[in-house]
Amino acid sequence: MRLLKRALAAAVLFVAAIAVPAQPAAAAEPFKVLAFYNGTWDAAHIDFDKEAREWFPQAAAQNGFTWEATTDWSRLSASGLAAYKVIMFLDDGPPADRRAAFQQYMQNGGAWLGFHVSAWTDNANGWSWYYNTFLGSGNFATNTWGPTAETLRLGTHPTTAGLPATIQSSVSEWYSWSRDLRQNPDIDILASLDASTFPVGTDPNQQWRSGYYPLIWSNRNYKMIYTNFGHNAMNYQTNTRTSSTFASAQQNQWLINSILWLAGQNGGGQPPVDQPIDPAAWYPVVNKNSGKCLDARAAGTVNGTAIQQYACNTSNAQQFQFAATSGGFSRINQRGNSSQVLDVTNVSTADNAPIQTWAYGGGNNQQWQAVSEGGGYYHFVNRNSGKCLDVPAASQSDGVQLVQYTCNGTAAQSFRLTR
Repeated sequence: MRLLKRALAAAVLFVAAIAVPAQPAAAAEPFKVLAFYNGTWDAAHIDFDKEAREWFPQAAAQNGFTWEATTDWSRLSASGLAAYKVIMFLDDGPPADRRAAFQQYMQNGGAWLGFHVSAWTDNANGWSWYYNTFLGSGNFATNTWGPTAETLRLGTHPTTAGLPATIQSSVSEWYSWSRDLRQNPDIDILASLDASTFPVGTDPNQQWRSGYYPLIWSNRNYKMIYTNFGHNAMNYQTNTRTSSTFASAQQNQWLINSILWLAGQNGGGQPPVDQPIDPAAWYPVVNKNSGKCLDARAAGTVNGTAIQQYACNTSNAQQFQFAATSGGFSRINQRGNSSQVLDVTNVSTADNAPIQTWAYGGGNNQQWQAVSEGGGYYHFVNRNSGKCLDVPAASQSDGVQLVQYTCNGTAAQSFRLTR
């Protein structure tokens, strides 16, 4: 009888093993995001808070994180944030008694995403670390009105991976700042207004018609991103929303990319690793200061064609190839006629000598060294003079001919190769 019971028990276990499928390994627990807001000033900001509290939980569920919002700024502390990978400021910065805690959080490796009015101030020196060092923007300078959707030109960064060079934003009011972020070596500008989108704003008295306006950026010393959008268009008489901050699918994709990047879910939260220059590829070459492209004037393909900066347009006149010569130097071929290369006029070694194209003859004045600055940017040093390719007087205007000038580390001498 005892042997029969043992046999029956073994049979039950065997059947159970067949009948019950193996359980899958537990999925990784979603990381947590905490958003701070006040929700007390300006109907458009209040409405953005409301819309964010509707949109983010749904987006989070689809992208491997959880999202909650709070008006309790006392949670901005080491213990209060211990469970969260990323924090957000939706409509303000922290109150004075939480500032030191936020600075400590960021300096200890915390991750932050700020929207629109979280960078607004008319007293940057009142909290210099946040406005001048961390954000780098200083004081609020101007804004556009009314709120509009614009074309954004994207920089090279993990958060812009998979997106085109330009995207359409959702509607927002846009801010400008007292400090030129292009002059700050710690700042990576991830998006700026594309020249094609001017004028910006519908009120002629609060309209931008030209210039360079960074809208999204990161500071390399911290895991942070600031974005200028976050102001819905409103009918203030009826307190009714007339636009959505989440109306642009491409902007939404950038936003999700950013949260994942800050959480270390794509790229480990590190700045982009520079890729080697492909000597067979053709690159648009974009100036960091102006956002404009190197361009062969009037699409010229003959000796003496001026190399200028001009609004980027994807033409052959704005595509260049870096063909290695020797000793780390390259000839920079022009796609319209690949025998024409960037050439320092009259083999000059002087500052402000103009840059042209000329048939390649092996001269040192026709060879350039691409020196990486990190983050996808380079400066180009001429083999003959030791001087750098430069946009004179840091101009932002179309048609300005480039020159060589003593290397000085400014954004006028900094260029990004795009594909």
